[in-house]
Amino acid sequence: MTETLNLKPGQIKGTSGIWEMVIGLEIHAQISSKSKLFSGASASFGSDANSSVSLVDAAMPGMLPVINKFCVEQAVKTGLALNAKINNISVFDRKNYFYADLPQGYQISQFTKPIVGEGEIIIDLDSENQTVVGIERLHLEQDAGKSLHDQHPTKSFIDLNRTGVALMEIVSKPDIRSPQEAGAYVKKIRSILRYIGACDGNMEEGSLRADCNVSVRRPGDEFGTRCEIKNLNSIRFIIQAIQSEAERQVDIIESGGKINQETRLFDTSTGETRSMRSKEDAHDYRYFPDPDLLPLEFSNEWVAEIKETLPELPDSLKKRLIKDFGITPYDASVLVEEKDYTDFYIKAANGVDGKLTANWMITELFGALKKENLTLENSPVSPENLGKLVGLISKGVISGKIAKDVFSEMMISKKSPEDIVKEKGLEQVSDDKEILKLIDKVILENQEKVKDYLGGKDKLFGFFVGQVMKLSQGKANPGLVNKLLKENLK
Repeated sequence: MTETLNLKPGQIKGTSGIWEMVIGLEIHAQISSKSKLFSGASASFGSDANSSVSLVDAAMPGMLPVINKFCVEQAVKTGLALNAKINNISVFDRKNYFYADLPQGYQISQFTKPIVGEGEIIIDLDSENQTVVGIERLHLEQDAGKSLHDQHPTKSFIDLNRTGVALMEIVSKPDIRSPQEAGAYVKKIRSILRYIGACDGNMEEGSLRADCNVSVRRPGDEFGTRCEIKNLNSIRFIIQAIQSEAERQVDIIESGGKINQETRLFDTSTGETRSMRSKEDAHDYRYFPDPDLLPLEFSNEWVAEIKETLPELPDSLKKRLIKDFGITPYDASVLVEEKDYTDFYIKAANGVDGKLTANWMITELFGALKKENLTLENSPVSPENLGKLVGLISKGVISGKIAKDVFSEMMISKKSPEDIVKEKGLEQVSDDKEILKLIDKVILENQEKVKDYLGGKDKLFGFFVGQVMKLSQGKANPGLVNKLLKENLK
């Protein structure tokens, strides 16, 4: 069932042939605002339960919502960053449904006239492939509260701190065709939001979460019936949930069953989705314009002012890094995922080999930080020192092998690479006479292998190189060793 040989990403081999996934995502991004969307209560995370709740949030009689201008600015800024159409007139609607942690009995959202219309983003799938994912809309809405089911043996508690917090719901078109594309899409959206400061992107705290709409079809056929998987808060879970749900749907269809449109949850312990409720259509929510809020209107001039505040975005930065530093598109895409990655890299690569710097940063530094559970912000190795290390390699002062030892010491001591090389006497040996002494010793001690090499066993050359490097304790210049060995073995 799950055999993947010769399948394209996002395809599933069933008993009756190949199936294709069709995926659309709804990303809920909490706006980085001090106060809520329609009240002055604090929107900070981690406060004591029900300590950040205004009379508006609690839906006390007679309380009227007042729009937070900063949240509107952040939504417009996000729309601009997503290359999307900004709607100068939008309307807030009441989305009516009952839930224990929704005090008003409705959610203030946007339905027919959202603040942001269609747009698109480019996502990098690997070192060679990109794809474009369309954005259907972005609308503003208030978050609901939180039900706590594990605090009491027979009762559920309600925490209204999150009620009224400003959310942007970013709805994609059904352009995504694999779990990996979905993961790359969420990473790109998260990156853009963090660049412009609209959302901190903290998925663990719920600042960014996604609902995934998944259906399957024969390649090229009409769309199938979709199911929505709610509230996924990690890219790993998004990928796992989509794969599991698509395989479930294929199994049902091939067994003669029918897919019911419904909302499902992903069980991280079993790796499977399970039914939550039948999927509602828009009419089930009885949307109507909120009578307490006038249509939201603003001018093109105001939008232009916001556009002027946008920083350089990932796609533009990527092109600049490729052009200025000569790095690969894939390395550039990794380095622009986070603004602090780019800032670190530009400092490190100043005046040294850009490609080598990118390799050391992505492979060695990121690997070491992950191993030590550190972020780039508290890296023991500064960008300046990483650049100095690359410079020592490029100038032939130390070999790549020695550089790894120096880097390990830098992670521990925070010292500059020059100081470490000097203290430990690690300078690379590039003196012909010194290297020739080592070569003579290796040849003298391995006469039988020399005869075999001269007799045609060319692969033994690597043995001689290794012996010379071993004698030099890794300090000999590898290029010079190769050159002099070839000359002397003749």
